[in-house]
Amino acid sequence: MTRRDEHRQNTIRDVAARAGVSVSTVSRVMAGDYPVAQATKQRVQRAIKELNYVANTHARALVAGSTQTVAFIVNDVRGPAFAAAVHGAEQEAARRGRLCLVCTTEGDPERELAAIHLMREQRASAVILIGGAVDEPAYRARMAEIARSLDAAGSRLVLCGRPPIGADMPVTVVEYDNEAGAYAATAHLLSRGHRRILFLGGGPPSFTTTLGRLTGYQRALEDNGVPADPELIETKVQFSRASGYEHTRRWLSSGPPFTAIFAETDVVAGGAMAAIFESGLSVPEDISLVGYDDIPLATDLRPQLTTVRVPYEELGRSAVRLALELKEGRARSGSEQHAVFGTHVVVRQSVAPPAREGVRPRR
Repeated sequence: MTRRDEHRQNTIRDVAARAGVSVSTVSRVMAGDYPVAQATKQRVQRAIKELNYVANTHARALVAGSTQTVAFIVNDVRGPAFAAAVHGAEQEAARRGRLCLVCTTEGDPERELAAIHLMREQRASAVILIGGAVDEPAYRARMAEIARSLDAAGSRLVLCGRPPIGADMPVTVVEYDNEAGAYAATAHLLSRGHRRILFLGGGPPSFTTTLGRLTGYQRALEDNGVPADPELIETKVQFSRASGYEHTRRWLSSGPPFTAIFAETDVVAGGAMAAIFESGLSVPEDISLVGYDDIPLATDLRPQLTTVRVPYEELGRSAVRLALELKEGRARSGSEQHAVFGTHVVVRQSVAPPAREGVRPRR
């Protein structure tokens, strides 16, 4: 053997020759989706190990239509809710032997679009978009075009935590009942006697997460005969503790009186609680507080936070499972590719009956 031969990369033909089988048999063993006799499979696997063979994944993708890769595209992986969804998706993908790629967009639609195009070029088996989006006609049209493009390339678009973009689209949708969770949280405050409830949310009105939670809040008030006061609706809060703190301080010092806060996320609620305490007030004696998501922070706060439970890890797992089962021919398109998970209120220690009609910081 020459020096050049010593450094030549082994090919699938070398594996087939070592195992005494055909090239197509080696391909079937490596794909793992075609029945092969156990003894034959063991010979091929032993040859692969002995030759230290590494498959050309791009070449295989050209034949199979996709790689063994699942891509997750998320606004901010540091967010606990996003992280839980990605963790569940990664666990399911790993269980199925798939490589996971994670891209973050910081909420930039152009970065999201660029990441999707890159994953299509890489022939990912599925491209999973995690988290809310701005639900406008232009967005839906763009997503429809992307869905068809990915489908033509042998991939699958998955919307996780986002509503559908239209009928008859090659899209897997895994969402939760966002509006019902907000309705239940507001109804819980109303059941304790609150009527002046501040909605502390963020994002433009067309942002799907904010839209669903604000709608649930308003519908609960209406159904209980409580007029919705536009002055008690805040939609300029960023999804951060600092923003929740700053806006709550401002509302306490100069806004109209209120007895309870419905914070759009637990992180925002954490900031609101800090602002309430620093103003010389107490939770829930002076102001009741409800969050949304039920992330670990909810039980770390004192008092522990009453909030809405969203099964984020299960959302992520189901997003991967449904998409890959469709590609493997074990599921059909249509209603089987649209799952909606329920939400519910987790009652803890941050809600009590209102002590009075409204409070101001103690001086």
